[in-house]
Amino acid sequence: MRIKQKYMIDFAKGVTWLLVLYLIYYYNQADNLTAWVYFCLHGSYGIMWVLKSYIFPDKTWESKVGIPYALLILIGLVLYWAPAYIITSSGHQASLKIIVLAICTFSIGVFYHFASDMQKFIFLRYQSGLITDGFWKQCRHPNYFGELLIYLSFVIMVIETPLWWLPTVILTLFIIAVWIPNMIKIDKSLSRFEEHKSYKEKTAFIIPYIL
Repeated sequence: MRIKQKYMIDFAKGVTWLLVLYLIYYYNQADNLTAWVYFCLHGSYGIMWVLKSYIFPDKTWESKVGIPYALLILIGLVLYWAPAYIITSSGHQASLKIIVLAICTFSIGVFYHFASDMQKFIFLRYQSGLITDGFWKQCRHPNYFGELLIYLSFVIMVIETPLWWLPTVILTLFIIAVWIPNMIKIDKSLSRFEEHKSYKEKTAFIIPYIL
């Protein structure tokens, strides 16, 4: 039996708000502003992801995998809930500057991630080729850059706790083991286009050239 990767991803991200809500009440953190801010950030991201998957899906996640690999995907995504556990179980209350920084980082990440995915979806729906304008003008993987900022905002929320290293390690492992290989694979696939070599020379890998 094989299952689409998107089903496991959509499920894990879609129930995030329920998981965080459960942790808030299980650990009696209903008066903890930090817990609610995290709920809004990570919870809303999960809902937006599911909506994106329905409105402008990414073909990458449409491929089918075996049950063991699908469960591995689910387990991996569950690890992203580490900040929620740290905040609620310890009653951590982040400083105002950290909350502001996390919200700003999250907001920019959402802009890059979802808007660039939308651009890619619309472009590929009506034509084939290399996207070299808009979000892809400064870097080759703006959607991954946006997702990096989103998950970084969750890490920022617990940066003042003794366990800040745990979500940091988890995110780093995902970047090394999953994100970078996927981006390299995309670059190799796009190298079939004649203009890709010159495009690659003037663009960043993931962090956009602002100037």
